[in-house]
Amino acid sequence: MTTNGSGMTPPRLPGPRRPAPRAEKPRTEKPRTEKHRTEKRPMQLATDETAVGSWLRGLRLSGFSFVMMGILVLAVVALAPNVRTYAEQRQQIDALSASVADQQAAVDKLKDERERWNDRTYVTTQARARLSYVMPGDISFLVINDTGQAVAGASDNAPVSTAIQDTDVDWVDSVFRSVMTAGLAPQEAAQ
Repeated sequence: MTTNGSGMTPPRLPGPRRPAPRAEKPRTEKPRTEKHRTEKRPMQLATDETAVGSWLRGLRLSGFSFVMMGILVLAVVALAPNVRTYAEQRQQIDALSASVADQQAAVDKLKDERERWNDRTYVTTQARARLSYVMPGDISFLVINDTGQAVAGASDNAPVSTAIQDTDVDWVDSVFRSVMTAGLAPQEAAQ
């Protein structure tokens, strides 16, 4: 007997049970006759049963199974709208993230452009290329159609007239009449 300091022995746990040895009965073999040779087999009835029908008939459902299926159906009904909302919001977030990335790229491009315009050499180059400006003392040559071929898009090949054209309308008189008509108009028409 052992003690653990409290003066009591701990309870003893039961061990695994072993089956008691059985005394074997001596076998006596009987000669088999024709009467004993008949085998018993279950008789199969002729039915028009399908594989699905036999599977459904083989299911054993308890009350617990029905309760768990009911809880599962309620969970799906309760969570389906939230999952749909979550998926829509994730799509919106992804679209907005892509939009932010595109806008950030555009901002970076514009910042680079601004930095280039702060460079004096770039500004000088752009003024020469776009506006045909030159520095004081430089000589600028502008070559137009140096190949001698017709310019693409110029479809009017009529010769230029050297005669001066006169119009039959006296433009000074026309302007004077227009000013007088506008100044002498009744006040009601002006309002």
